[in-house]
Amino acid sequence: MSEHETTRTVDPVTASSVGRAVNVLAVLLLALGKGSHHLSIVAERTSGTTTSAELSLSVGAAPLRVTHGAEEYLRFLAHLTFALEYSSARHAVLVATTADEPVERVWGWSVRDGWLHPMQAPALQEAVTPCPGTTAPLRLVAPTPDLPTTDEADPLV
Repeated sequence: MSEHETTRTVDPVTASSVGRAVNVLAVLLLALGKGSHHLSIVAERTSGTTTSAELSLSVGAAPLRVTHGAEEYLRFLAHLTFALEYSSARHAVLVATTADEPVERVWGWSVRDGWLHPMQAPALQEAVTPCPGTTAPLRLVAPTPDLPTTDEADPLV
């Protein structure tokens, strides 16, 4: 083995979560459609600590193209994988904001059972409402769509 090679042990659960994370992102991008989007994921670990990541991206059509920062993408994918694997995460929430609408659209999903499940509007509105005394803008939520699992639809077709 050369000095640049490393031995990797791949946990099957983590490998499966990485595959689900890639599938989730593909399905999510199709649901969001073309335009500029901002994704945020926050997870609470079983230790009580909180971890988060954000990803800003632009989606174009015909053919589908996505532009984003590579480091930002990898960080977001790692956090999404961690949340989907769920052995050390108590709760996780993913929020998507689409800026190109006439009115900003905000969708939210709770992460559980290895997939994204739509949040109900009151819980999502509470999650995106700024804390008192902050200068963050008030965002109004839209009904969050169910995302088909890859068993229901192949996101790459």
